[in-house]
Order: sequence, then structure tokens, then C-alpha cells
Amino acid sequence: MAGTTAEAQTRSVTQQELSQLIRRIPVLSKLKDEDLGCLGPVELIEAPAGTMLIEQGAGIRGFGMILEGEVRATRVEINGSETPLAVYQDGDTFGEAPLLLGYKKTGVRCVVTRPLRMLLVSEEGFWRLMATCPNVRQGVLATAAQRIHSFQATTLHREKLISLGTLAAGLMHELNNPGSAAKRSAAQLRENLTKLQELSMRFCKSPLTPEQATCLLELQQEVLALEKPKPLSSMEEADAEEELGTWLESIGVNNAWKLAPTLVAAGWRRNDVVCAQEAFPGETLQVALSWLEALISAMQQLTTIEESISRVTDLVIAVKKYAYEDKSGEHLIDVHESIQSTLTILGHKFRHKQLVVEKEFAADLPKVKTRGTGLSQVWTNLLDNATDAAPEGSKVRIRTWAEDGKVCVGIADEGGGIAPEIREQVFQPFYTTKPPGVGTGLGLDIAKRIVTAQYNGTIGFSSEPGRTEFVVKLPVESCT
Repeated sequence: MAGTTAEAQTRSVTQQELSQLIRRIPVLSKLKDEDLGCLGPVELIEAPAGTMLIEQGAGIRGFGMILEGEVRATRVEINGSETPLAVYQDGDTFGEAPLLLGYKKTGVRCVVTRPLRMLLVSEEGFWRLMATCPNVRQGVLATAAQRIHSFQATTLHREKLISLGTLAAGLMHELNNPGSAAKRSAAQLRENLTKLQELSMRFCKSPLTPEQATCLLELQQEVLALEKPKPLSSMEEADAEEELGTWLESIGVNNAWKLAPTLVAAGWRRNDVVCAQEAFPGETLQVALSWLEALISAMQQLTTIEESISRVTDLVIAVKKYAYEDKSGEHLIDVHESIQSTLTILGHKFRHKQLVVEKEFAADLPKVKTRGTGLSQVWTNLLDNATDAAPEGSKVRIRTWAEDGKVCVGIADEGGGIAPEIREQVFQPFYTTKPPGVGTGLGLDIAKRIVTAQYNGTIGFSSEPGRTEFVVKLPVESCT
């Protein structure tokens, strides 16, 4: 519990006063007068409404008991908003939960909302009270258990909302790219179709010779049957465009530098358009090549639209696998598919930090036969932590292997590592090294509970500067 502001008045309470005041606190009302000494020095705090009684992140001072008044407890998030947690009124006690959990700093902010009179017992006095008074201990533990449960439920709910937000943000990023690409390609396709129609009408006004018709037919068949060319390096592509553009310009094509990139991207070179040069003399060659460029471009835009729609379909499938992998009853889980679905949804986070994902997936990895649920949440939490820890431009490695009847998954980052002094705490609920409002401290706790309780598996980690790896081991048959 943190120190009070200047508006609060604090004084020591005499043993006689304490004997009368303590009866107003239900959990301590059965405490005998001869046992009051176990409380040690007790302070009486009086504060008007609006007093900042406890500042979030301050050191804990002890165990508070409200004689009269009201205190509102909130948690300040990183964006400055406050999450309401509890309201303490006449006869209530507070501060027992962090003391029992061994916290050294408060995770909440407490403000007086109605003029307050309260008693404050030091941490030493609290523990003496717990050790010497069984009746009081039972009441304090019951109150603490209820509050910890309530706080955990609130935080778990927030964790689910964060996961939902991560999923929604991932989908927005992932769907935006193919959606934008399809929109741009559709607009370009409209222009190409209009251009093709105009050029076709010009051919109709000037009847084609049999040689010209045969050439256009052959060019069209090549375009429609065109297989995707092998990708070129930037240098090779630039050289090919320059060579083709120079040749087209030398034979009198006006927009050679506009035509060349489209033809080269489709895998066409000088020899591929020789028939057009021979069949279309003079200015008619310009029309024939423009028609060819528009046809190739239209096919390219159709391919882009198909790929974009296919990408959207892949995302929908990934989300369905992510959201609906949790089946009731006994079922089989493909761990690779489960991980890949999560990677698809979290792809924007990796791109944002320019992270390279290296996958070392074992061939013929057995499926997990289980009744467990929530495996996607495990990968989400572990991968989310890995992206936060990994330096920009580094790698995140995911490997799988089979070992002693178990399916094993390792997720490693190249961050600074986990300090030795906090390694025993990383799986504890509400423990986080992230700034207030960023992490809830429940990600690894949730992952551990799902792995151990749902799948009868294990989760652990190894860490050193430059490499931290969390390893999950799931029995191939976890049904009990």
C-alpha cells in the first residue's frame, strides 16, 4: 500500500481506541482484546474524498480496514484509461491479496470517493495476525480467495478480448492486402478491356490479311496458354526490358518503353514477336503490339484477382481452423495445421517488425488424439511473446519433432533472454515484465494450464542472450 497524499491525516492508535474500533470490522470482530497486541503498531488514516490513497506501482505498506467511507480501486491501462476493479466500503478490508501473493508493488490505484477513516496494519502485523488468530485467518483467506478469483475472472475476460482484438487486427491487415490488390487489378482490367475493344474495332475497319489474322491468332493462343515464367532477378529483368525496348524502338514502335515491361514480365522476348513484325508493316505494327500488350496485361490482372481471392479464401480457412479446432469429445489435431493457422492470422505482426519465420517441421509428425481444447491459444500466446521479444529484422524459429510418444514444438526468438532471477516467475499468473497496460501476465499462465490440464503435456523453456525457446510436449494420445 502506497503512502497517502498531503490531504490525508495519519496518527497512531492507542490500545484502548483499537479495542473499540476493531469491532467495526466484521472479519476482526471476534479478535480478543489480549490478542490485539499481535497487530503491532496500528495507524488511523483520515482522508477527504478525492485523495489518492494508493498509486499504481508503489510499494505495499500493509493491510487496510475501512471504518467508514469508500475507496474505489482501478487499474490504469497504457492508453490512460482506467479499468474498474472494486469498491471498498464500511467494514471492508483490503490489501490482503497482494500480501498473500507476495507482491512488493501494487497493481491498482485507489482513490477515496467518500470521506474516509481507516486502520492500517503493517505487513509484519498482518502476518502475526494470520499466525496467531485462526478465526481471523479463516475470514481473511476467504475474502482474499474471493477477490483473487474475481480479479482473475476480470483479467481473463480482458485477456480473451485482447486475443479477439489480436485476431481482428490480424484479419484486417491480412484481408486488406488481397482486397486492395484485387481492387487495383479490377480497375486495370477495365482499362485493358476497353483498350482491347477499341483496338479490335480498328482491326474491323481495316480488314486483316490472312497472314495477319494467323499471326494474331497464334499470339492470342500463346497468351491464353501462357505458363507463368520463371522469376527473374531485378538485374536480369531490367536488362531484358532494355534489350526489348531498344529493339522495339529501332523498328518504329512509339511506346516501346511502356510495352517492354509487360511483354518481359510475361516471358516474351524479341523472337516471340517476330511474326508480328513481318505481318504488320509500318504503323499497323504499333496497333498489333498494343493489342498484344493489352491482352497480356488483362490476363495478368485476372491472375492477380484470382490469387487475391485465393488468399482471402486461405484466410477464411485459417480462421475457421483457428476458431473451430476445439471440438467436443475425442478428436485428432494436426499440430502443423494448428500452428500454420495461427501464423497466418499473426502474419502482420511478423511483417511489422520485419521478422523472418523459419519453420523446421518434422515429416510424418503424428496427430494428437485428445479431448483437449484451446491449443491455438497456446501458439498465439507463445508467438505473440516471441514477436515482442525478438529484435527488429531477426528470426523466429518454429520446430517440431516426435519424442517418446510425444509431439514436441519449439518456438524460439533472438531476443535478450529471460533474466535468471525471474525465470521461476514467468509462469505465475499476473506476473509480467511488460509495461502496465501492455501485458496482463496471464499469457504464459493460460498456455501452461491448457497444455497441462487439457493435454496432459508439459511446457518449459531455455534461455540465454540471443536465444529463448519455449518447448511444448504433447502426448500423442492424451485421452484419459
